[in-house]
Amino acid sequence: MSVLTPMMQQYRSIKERFPEEILFFRLGDFYEMFFDDALKASEILEIALTARDGGGGKKVPMCGVPHHSAEGYIARLVARGCKVAIAEQMEDPSQAKGLVSREVVRIITPGTLTEEGALPERSNNYIVGVSLRENMVGIASADLSTGYFGVSWISRLAGLHNLNDELGRLLPAEIVTETAKPDRQLDALLDGSATVITRRQGPEDSSLARLEEMALRPEGMPSAGYRAALQAGALLMEYLEETQKQALVNFQQVELYTLDAFMYMDRQTRRNLEISQSLREGDRKTSLVHILDFTATAMGGRLLRRWLEQPLIDLEAITRRQDAVQELTENVFLREDLRKELKRVYDLERILTRVTLGRAGARDLRAMAQSLMAAARVRDLLAAQSRIFREEAEQLDVLTDLTDLLDRGIVEEPPLSVKEGNLIREGYSEEIDGLRETASMGRRWISELEEREREATGIRTLKVGYNRVFGYYLEVSKSHRDKVPEHYQRKQTLAGGERFITPELKELEDRVLNASDRLVRREYELFCGIRQEAAGCARGLQVLAGFLASLDVFGSFAAAAVRFGYVRPRLDGGTGLSVRQGRHPVVERLLPEGEFIPNDCTLSAGQKSLGILTGPNMAGKSTYIRMVAVLTVMAQSGSFVPARSMELGLADRVFARVGASDDLATGQSTFMVEMNEVANILKNATASSLIILDEVGRGTSTTDGLAIAWSVSEYIHSVTGARTLFATHYHELVALEELYEGIFNLSMDVRETGDQVLFLRRVIPGGSDRSYGIHVARMAGLPRPVLTRAEEKLEELENTRETGVLVQGGRQLEILRENPVVDILRDAVLDDFTPRQALDFLYELKQIALRQED
Repeated sequence: MSVLTPMMQQYRSIKERFPEEILFFRLGDFYEMFFDDALKASEILEIALTARDGGGGKKVPMCGVPHHSAEGYIARLVARGCKVAIAEQMEDPSQAKGLVSREVVRIITPGTLTEEGALPERSNNYIVGVSLRENMVGIASADLSTGYFGVSWISRLAGLHNLNDELGRLLPAEIVTETAKPDRQLDALLDGSATVITRRQGPEDSSLARLEEMALRPEGMPSAGYRAALQAGALLMEYLEETQKQALVNFQQVELYTLDAFMYMDRQTRRNLEISQSLREGDRKTSLVHILDFTATAMGGRLLRRWLEQPLIDLEAITRRQDAVQELTENVFLREDLRKELKRVYDLERILTRVTLGRAGARDLRAMAQSLMAAARVRDLLAAQSRIFREEAEQLDVLTDLTDLLDRGIVEEPPLSVKEGNLIREGYSEEIDGLRETASMGRRWISELEEREREATGIRTLKVGYNRVFGYYLEVSKSHRDKVPEHYQRKQTLAGGERFITPELKELEDRVLNASDRLVRREYELFCGIRQEAAGCARGLQVLAGFLASLDVFGSFAAAAVRFGYVRPRLDGGTGLSVRQGRHPVVERLLPEGEFIPNDCTLSAGQKSLGILTGPNMAGKSTYIRMVAVLTVMAQSGSFVPARSMELGLADRVFARVGASDDLATGQSTFMVEMNEVANILKNATASSLIILDEVGRGTSTTDGLAIAWSVSEYIHSVTGARTLFATHYHELVALEELYEGIFNLSMDVRETGDQVLFLRRVIPGGSDRSYGIHVARMAGLPRPVLTRAEEKLEELENTRETGVLVQGGRQLEILRENPVVDILRDAVLDDFTPRQALDFLYELKQIALRQED
């Protein structure tokens, strides 16, 4: 350190306190990075790497970015999993004596972004805290940009699958956990759930106490779970306040929730049902969220996603949502008027966060004012036209005083910067108006001075100029240098002329610049005061934003219902499920109008509880079973559904096991992944659950797979009792219908004409004994010789079903066949046997069985 320059010593002393972060070190108009930070950042950002004298004649690596455009560069670093520490100049360099004081004012991480351009507009950016306390795992989730903060817990003794599923819902950008309580299984799960894992010491008692004041403990919540939830919340809150270097006013309330307060869907189910992103492309365009998203605000878009990812299991709460949607479907004028006003509402949640953190600009405050004006009009519309919302609207606080303050205080079209003036509206402050008048008159006086000096000197090209270094000056070209009066004082010599100052111009300069500087300072001070007033209304703004977001989602559900012909499902506490003319909401939109074939479905625990669906590939089995699950999710989210009618006994859990894939990261085969998913379903499903299964057992041999599929079906029917649809190519499973009351067969309707096969996409009662795989292979374009050989082989295999033997390569391979003992027993008339004949018959059967073994 002794050989470094004073500035580099200052840099190193700050960097030692933030070893994991890339340090943005403010130098004038740039943020500079040095040493290893410069090497790393220059590569990621693809900017020039230079060098600077670090002291003792040694050069140190350096790169930098302009401070006014740093946001984009920081976002790129954070997207790569980096943390960025911002070290600002804490005093005016022109006023500083010696080295300018610098301090880190903020740490930006993947989970703490608040910049509008760095965040997805319609998705939350969650950061999660996890804490292990006794046998409980506490989990806290927050979105710093919107002010959301929630805490929950799971039992460690029950395993970590619930935590894995909750992380799958949240998709956190960052996880914060404790270092003092290692747990291999927990650590492995967390490492696979976020790009950035931050490990730190447990929270202080004061943080726990503060969080306890913010979180309302639900009645009946176990003490151990409650303490674990608070521990995780305090851990996360401390970390967030350390990164922001201030108390977080935007977290007004902590939501203390239980995982079983919502419909349970594991990570694979959300993925397989394509709730918020498509299965293959991984984007939203072919997801359920995208199809139903007619929201007018970013807040509504985020809430819509949350509702669909966390369907309710409380009948009364779902009914309230349905009532709201129904009113907006029936009252088209109210729906359209509300949408018109909601389009004028900006992202109040994220604006409020920037306000409370002191990062909001004048444009943010102007947007807040316009949003509050729109909110007042929304309130008036509801109070005048709505049955459902009238009472709530009449009590809604639209913060009229704050609206008036913002509208009076901030100009209509403010500049981007808040430290260059032109922020405060005329008439708001007599002092500001006076300073503006002085600055304006001073500029006019200077213009008049220029004209007087031209007349007095006869120099028509004389002009008054200004720059930040020399201030105001009179500029004369070389050709008129001999006409310059003696009282002109030379200020600067140029290649083409001279610059001068006069006592009068100096006096005017002082008046103008003093007024302008004071004007800029006072405008900024007044702006900060207005911003602080807005921050003081944080709780009211959050409540209002939440109301507008909910209203936006109701309007979105109503718009989808009207546009696509959805109906209100009838829900109850039973175990039935009946869909008439149901349609898959996403697939229907991807097809030309009218081409989707609707289908019915009836399930009821203990009666028609398990449907075995057989039939061809490409005929729509997977679409059908997913449709039933997706409609259940929609119904319990409060949405109307694409069907002629739907009746549903609430599902506590929905499971969807669809498709097959390897898990290369953990070395698990396709079949192992499949069995893990099936095991999770069998362990956690209840009689109130809904299960859809697609091709269980296909990842192993035919015999093993059939045995597993058979036994899984029996277990679900006899033990779990859940409503289930099982799509399979194991046609042998159709025999279950005769063995178990409650298991029934379904199949995909097919029309055959000669060699042509038409898939009708219609589900009909009864089983199927064909998969039409060769027909699908022909549709896929397999070479003709391959298809011809496959047809020959299929005929050969089907012929062997009668003999039980297939000759191939001189060897005999046993295949599935009927046992002759069974045939003899089926034909025997046992009532006609004498005791002796019965004994002889038994010996005969034994001999046949022994020959079969040979």
